[in-house]
Amino acid sequence: MAMSRAHSQDEENRRSCWVCFATEEDDRDLPWTRPCRCRGTTKWVHQCCLQRWIDEKQKGNTTTKVSCPQCNTEYLIVFPTLGPVLYVMDVVDRIIYKMCPFVAGGIFIGSVYWTAVTYGAVTVMQVLGHKEGLNVMERADPLFLLIGLPTIPIMLILGKMVRWEDYILRLWRKHSSKLPLLNYLFSEDLSRNVRTPAEVSNVSDPMSATRVLCGALILPTIATIVGKLMYGNVQSNFQRTLLGGIAFITIKGVLKVYYKQQQYLRQINRVVLDFPEEEAGGQQAQPSSHQ
Repeated sequence: MAMSRAHSQDEENRRSCWVCFATEEDDRDLPWTRPCRCRGTTKWVHQCCLQRWIDEKQKGNTTTKVSCPQCNTEYLIVFPTLGPVLYVMDVVDRIIYKMCPFVAGGIFIGSVYWTAVTYGAVTVMQVLGHKEGLNVMERADPLFLLIGLPTIPIMLILGKMVRWEDYILRLWRKHSSKLPLLNYLFSEDLSRNVRTPAEVSNVSDPMSATRVLCGALILPTIATIVGKLMYGNVQSNFQRTLLGGIAFITIKGVLKVYYKQQQYLRQINRVVLDFPEEEAGGQQAQPSSHQ
């Protein structure tokens, strides 16, 4: 009984590194350590092997906490005492490290804000005319300009996100049967299959988001061009641009409604064809001919 206890005690005290699997007999000069609650041979590990393993886990970030992979005990890592100069430099480095994300976020938000201000000012001059737009902004309160100009691109984007064509489509599909003129102009063949196809939502599509952004920001330019082409006799630049924007949005909306309705009808009238049995038989018969 005593011999078995002594044997188990010897086995427990027998040092074996769980990183490199070396024992005391393999190398007696390397320092050992017991960094966790593990018992038996797994509690021992070479100091250098453990340091290398910790470096792999921390991946350069010395503040990352590392625990034993077996008993989950957090290792107590102690660094040498820093001198006054190095201590100050270390504190400054930690402060900079924590402040950099906030500074970068502030720079990004500031860049977006001043870009929106510049876009709003250009839009005002484009809609009202160069001279009149400058006069309006010179007479306005600076605080009003700093708050009002950035809202111009925001309102354009929010307005672009209003999908009013979908409401027109619902009304069309609901009441088109009661309007013979629409049925005559836009024939709707529903004789093949009466079903409601699933409509794909493009809200989360990155390409759709960029399309909304570009369409909203380019709207004032298009409204100005359409206004000059269709309402050249209007003297006021603002009224001409406003009428051009309304005309463009209306024409584009009507075409978009018609296009979506035709795509909807194509989805309703699609047919899944039968599998061509003759070709299938020929493909099956071809391997038998080689045999």
